Amino acid sequence: MAGIYVHIPFCKKACHYCNFHFSTNLSGKNEMVRALLSEIEMQKHYLEHQTIDTIYFGGGTPSLLDAKELKLILDAISKYYKLSSTLKEITLEANPDDISIEKIVAWQKIGINRLSIGIQSFFEEDLVFMNRGHNASQAAQCIKIAQDGGISNLSIDLIFGYPLLSDEKWRYNIDRVLEFKVPHVSCYGMTVEPKTALASFIEKGKVMPLDQDQSAKQYEYLIDHLSENGFVHYEISNFALPGFEAVHNSNYWSGRHYLGIGPSAHSYNGVSRQWNVANNAKYIQSLQNGLRFQEIELLSRTQLINEAIMVQLRTSKGINLNQLAEQMSPNEVSVFQHQVEIFKAQNHLIEQNQYLLLTKSGKLLADYLSSMLFVG
Repeated sequence: MAGIYVHIPFCKKACHYCNFHFSTNLSGKNEMVRALLSEIEMQKHYLEHQTIDTIYFGGGTPSLLDAKELKLILDAISKYYKLSSTLKEITLEANPDDISIEKIVAWQKIGINRLSIGIQSFFEEDLVFMNRGHNASQAAQCIKIAQDGGISNLSIDLIFGYPLLSDEKWRYNIDRVLEFKVPHVSCYGMTVEPKTALASFIEKGKVMPLDQDQSAKQYEYLIDHLSENGFVHYEISNFALPGFEAVHNSNYWSGRHYLGIGPSAHSYNGVSRQWNVANNAKYIQSLQNGLRFQEIELLSRTQLINEAIMVQLRTSKGINLNQLAEQMSPNEVSVFQHQVEIFKAQNHLIEQNQYLLLTKSGKLLADYLSSMLFVG
């Protein structure tokens, strides 16, 4: 099984913290859709002999496309790729201000069966601080609209660890998830990415620097409170009620192959990784003129091992130690085991049934621990 990711590189506004590839100029939307259709056909052999069981529209803001445009893309995928007889997921990322009962009905009619909504916060001042395109009222209303429209497989995004977010406000945001009976939530600590408005504001003293201790405290509360209410913490940033884990993203973390369509999208086939140019105009022009728009990297044995360490450690399943040892040299196994024992003694890692797992304290240091376990 494999997945297809489609990057829709448009947003109404630029969130102050975001460094994903997007444009607020929507004038090229029609040309972009045609370019996406061209790439879908062009890449039809990338996942040859594999069955597609998940499709994910990400961005940017995919909900800026109308249902007819989304259907054109889905029809092209259906034409050129082998789809599972029962697609597990077709996910659409959506902003609260784009959601209406009419759109929910139209989306479901074309096959979309999962929504991921970028709520981020239920507080007006926080949304203004982030420069989000929706308000607090829309943040709450869109969930009810989606549920009333028949979307049961629903996820929302929340952000923690920024100056305006007190612990009391963070508890309120999480309680809203429970109140609305949302079955999946993705939560991210705010980070200061280069060349973003947030980075500039902090550098100029307009915004207080982020407090890592505050972020860690709010993350720990998140883990405890959602776990107490039946959520499975199945990946560092993702929590789900049983049966509502994101299949598409879980496939990423388990090493499944995937094709990325659109500017800045990445693809992986177990041998190489490739990524498209992160420029809308260059992407469109390249497809129109038959020019190269991708970079391709053949992955070495060491890179494949390190990627497995990084993605598996982020999940609740952890690292399959037997499987990993088969890919390593005896010396690499020895060095790896030595480092693991150090982190086990520090209570950051535990070993269960030949799987290596993060402890609660280890989840706060996941990226660091992964890097220290890398081989080579």
